[in-house]
Parts: sequence; C-alpha cells; structure tokens
Amino acid sequence: MNNAFSRQTFFSKLAQTSPNPYLIEVERARGIYLYAPDGKRYMDLIAGIGVSNLGHGHPRLIRAIKEQIDRHLHVMVYGEFIQATPNLLAEQLTQLLPAPLDCCYFVNSGTEANEGALKLAKRYTGRTEMVAFYNAYHGSTHGSLSVSGNEHKKYAFRPLLPDVRFIRFNQPADLDQITSRTACVIMETIQGDAGVRIPSPAYMKALRQRCSDTGALLILDEIQCGMGRTGKMFAFEHFGIVPDILTLGKALGGGLPMGAFIANHKVLRVLTHHPPLGHITTFGGNPVCCAAALATLQVLQEENIIEDVERKGRLFEQLLQHPHIREIRRIGLMFAIDFPSAERVNRIVQRAKEKGVICYWFLSNPHCFRIAPPLIISDEEIHLACRLINEAIDETT
Repeated sequence: MNNAFSRQTFFSKLAQTSPNPYLIEVERARGIYLYAPDGKRYMDLIAGIGVSNLGHGHPRLIRAIKEQIDRHLHVMVYGEFIQATPNLLAEQLTQLLPAPLDCCYFVNSGTEANEGALKLAKRYTGRTEMVAFYNAYHGSTHGSLSVSGNEHKKYAFRPLLPDVRFIRFNQPADLDQITSRTACVIMETIQGDAGVRIPSPAYMKALRQRCSDTGALLILDEIQCGMGRTGKMFAFEHFGIVPDILTLGKALGGGLPMGAFIANHKVLRVLTHHPPLGHITTFGGNPVCCAAALATLQVLQEENIIEDVERKGRLFEQLLQHPHIREIRRIGLMFAIDFPSAERVNRIVQRAKEKGVICYWFLSNPHCFRIAPPLIISDEEIHLACRLINEAIDETT
C-alpha cells in the first residue's frame, strides 16, 4: 500500500480521535524501535502509552501467543468454560499480590476493569456514592469518565453517573469527605495523565485507614503505573498499603487487549447472585490475551527487569538536566517533563519526532510531555534518547 493511499484510508475510513494525530506510519517494531515503510527508525519512549513494557516483539511473548493460537482461540464467554491459560494467569497473578487480593476477573481493557470495579463496590457495599480525585483519568467509557476529573473531556457527554464526589489528590484535609455513604474511593496510585503526580506515604496510609473506618472500598487504578513501571510490580507496594480492589490494564497484556479487576474472593462472589451474571463479558479472559499476560509476568519476574527500573529512571533524570526544563516528576520509568508553556511542549514533541524520538503529550496537563519507555531500554539507548531530546529542546527555543 503506497503512503498516500494509506493516509487517505486512515483519515477517511478510520474514526479520528483528534484533528491532529501523531501520524507516523509503522511497518514493523522490534525492541524499543518502530520502523516506517521508508526505513526511518523511531525510538519508542512511550511504549504505546504504557503498554509495551517488554518492548516490541519479545521472543518469549511471541512464542507464548503462537503456542496458544495453535491450541485454541475464543471458545466461550467469560466464566463458563475451564481453560488452562486463564487459570494459570490467575494463579500466578494472585501469588504476586497480598493475600486479600486472591481472585481475578479478566476483561478487555483498563476502562472496562474500572467499570467492573465500580459496579462491584456498589453491589458489595449497598451504597451509591463514589469518591474520586480532581485531575484523575480512569478511561473514556461512561462510568470511568464519570470518576475522571477533567471536565473539559466530560461536559459534552453529560449526564454521567450520579453521586460522584471529587476531592483533592494528596490533601489529607479532604479525607473526611469519605463517609459511611461512600461505596468506594477510586484513585490512580500514581496520577498519570495529570502529569505523574505522586502521593506521600503518609497520605496513602491515612486514605487506607479512612476507607477502613468508614467501610468504603479502596480501588487503586494501576492501569498505567502497574506491571513494573514504577520499579515495583505494583505501585501500591511503595506505600505499605493494600487496596480492596486493584485494576490493571495496558502493560498486563504485553501488547494484546487485556484488563483485570482483582479483589478478595468473598467480595467478587457478590457478582454471581442477586442477580446472577452481575457482570459479564464475551471476550474477557481471552486465552490468547491471557497467554500474552502470563508470558509478560514470567519475563518481568525471571529476567530481573523490574529490579533495574529505578536505576534507569535515575539515569534518564541525570541526562535530562536542561536549563529550560521547569520540573521533572518521576517514579521508576514514568516521567513528566514540565515546561513553562504548552506551546513549547508541542514544539519539542514535534521536533523530537523529526529526530526519531517519540515523546508524547498528557491529556490533562499540556505543560509537560511524557516519557515512559519499554522497561528493557538499555543504558546506551537512554544516552542516545536523552541527547536527542536535549537537542530538540535546544532547537525549539
């Protein structure tokens, strides 16, 4: 397919999400690189927005997918047939989690995981109020959008879910707004699209205690920050707390569509009665996606990738010390690079693209750009990427 025809099809036959898509054409991908049909190579420093933690084309991941395809694809809707691969994934995932989080519900995406978690909290507690955070992002479906904090993204789709209360992130004074009316508090453990906002350990402990005291379920959304991104398998491990419900997506599937909400077996049992089939999904727990997720977990554990994430993050931070950068917010390999203006950020991102480096914007913070590379990135690649980003900053003054 020639380039002109490919672009025409992209614009005329595929629904567009914005007037200005990023617009590189990808023919193949390997490691941390994407390759255009003309051979140009791009360093993928956003990993498909936090998806490709193992990079592109990891051999163990590809092998697991091919082996499952040879066995079978979809055979039945979620929850009816016993299949080896989803079973193995649930076993291995829950072994990595604290004891209360011992039961998985597999779905197709992060926003679907959050939808299921919200339903579960309301059903289990019998309450209706949901507490969320200003500047949060939990997805674009109606329920997830209802508990997201960017009004600019929401106003055209109202009315959304009722009985949602917003409080300030990392502000202990607001915790008294969580009451015996509250079914759940939903929070990104690390706020992603707000520009990598990291709560204090003291705040997280106070939040956990307030939920326990009022009987509200604490939902931690680790769709962006889970699966090793922060230097631990799960970001909540940094804070010494355990959520009642954990939601995962993005990197969980290793590049295939996959999400999960995970809770205690007793809690999840409420979806099986009054009414039965309280939450259902046709493709949740798809065996090929589960095979990819299982391989991803095994590689992250067995190849000592997560243990090196924090060191690589510090190296990035040291090499990106540029006088025009206002602030770098980081945990592990999850960065927000802050500048005085959105216009400057846009020019830097575009210039970096021209130089073969993919950085990207945040939905809710236009004054910074994101870096979230595959966790397998090498020191040599970090040095090259930072040199090119610093050049892009210099060339857009």
